[in-house]
Amino acid sequence: MLKVTLINHTPEPEKTVAAAARLCYSPLGAAEIMDNFSPEQVDKFLTRLIQMGHFSPIEHVTFTFAIEGVSRALSHQLVRHRIASYSQKSQRYVAEDSFAFIVPPSIRNNPEALAVYEETMEQIREAYSKLAKVVPKEDARYILPNACETKLVATFNARSLHNFLRLRCCQRAQWEIRELAEKMLAEVRKVAPRLFALAGPSCEVEGVCYEGDMSCGRAPLIEDLVAGHKGKGQGVE
Repeated sequence: MLKVTLINHTPEPEKTVAAAARLCYSPLGAAEIMDNFSPEQVDKFLTRLIQMGHFSPIEHVTFTFAIEGVSRALSHQLVRHRIASYSQKSQRYVAEDSFAFIVPPSIRNNPEALAVYEETMEQIREAYSKLAKVVPKEDARYILPNACETKLVATFNARSLHNFLRLRCCQRAQWEIRELAEKMLAEVRKVAPRLFALAGPSCEVEGVCYEGDMSCGRAPLIEDLVAGHKGKGQGVE
């Protein structure tokens, strides 16, 4: 079962971001701003900052997640988000004789497919165990499937996390990484609700979709809105 735990984050993340942004317009130093920033001021400044899309100050805070019960197929997607740090369970050093595996819902809900899937996983387990007795684990692992369960620690700064959530909370994202993104968003909103108030897919945050022909239809396409805007302006002098 997919499990996400926020195990660490920058202390007072919202106040830190607000102070960093306030510094740009103040003669005071950041430490002095932090000392004198009231919760009401932080709330007002941060809300305005996020609404304006002024995201560079939010890079100053980070969030670290413990992630379990996910597949190697997911981790291959996750590391495409390069402005983040990752540590992952090693198949080179950790034996996988009885590896756990992730079952996609489409397979779990199809008895015939599930039987084939589970039988194949057991065959791979047996093959891995035989190989691991005669070759190093780092070579035996080549036979392991993308379905292998893995564990990770991932650290994002808030700006990179906003980008990740925008892309991976989208309905078009692959089901497993979308579930991960939704759980990560729920975790960070517990400790920084204002900072992530507008985090998520563009259809929910902006009321517009950038997916073109691949859109799920939840929001108008950006090209249609642009075309409509241009049409309204035609003939006006």
